[in-house]
Amino acid sequence: MALGLAAHSPRRRRRVFKNIPLEFNKIDRRVLQRIIREFHRDRLVDFKEDGDNGVRIILTEQGVKKALRYNIDAIFIEEPKKWDGKWRIVVFDIPEKMKKAREALRDKLRKLGFYQLQKSVFVFPFACHDEINFIVEFFELRSNVRIMTVLDITNEAELKLHFGLS
Repeated sequence: MALGLAAHSPRRRRRVFKNIPLEFNKIDRRVLQRIIREFHRDRLVDFKEDGDNGVRIILTEQGVKKALRYNIDAIFIEEPKKWDGKWRIVVFDIPEKMKKAREALRDKLRKLGFYQLQKSVFVFPFACHDEINFIVEFFELRSNVRIMTVLDITNEAELKLHFGLS
């Protein structure tokens, strides 16, 4: 799949896409190619020649680590050695008809260590944009959730104390 974009020859590209299962036909090929190209550029996937004129896309060691990191049940946020002084705020307005997804998001934010400022406002001191985007996509809440990074917040002393920051 990914090789189609990463491959330099049109013949090799055709071999990659020829072997794609039917379910993938519903996916916009340009989007798929772009994603595969990005994964290959980031060294998350590699391509292997298959014996029957095909090409396989495989996860690299780095790709496996990233895939495991973004397992919804095992997701975590790495804490840097030094805090950058910025606060990450997750704000959401999720309708009642999506109550289960809303509760799942709240629960996941709490488990990740976010501080709940209000019912739908959570704060965290470390970079977490990718992880939150993954969670938001997983629960299909893209249009209902906003992520902000701020330098100043009124209850900063309380937050610093909560997170053990100086």
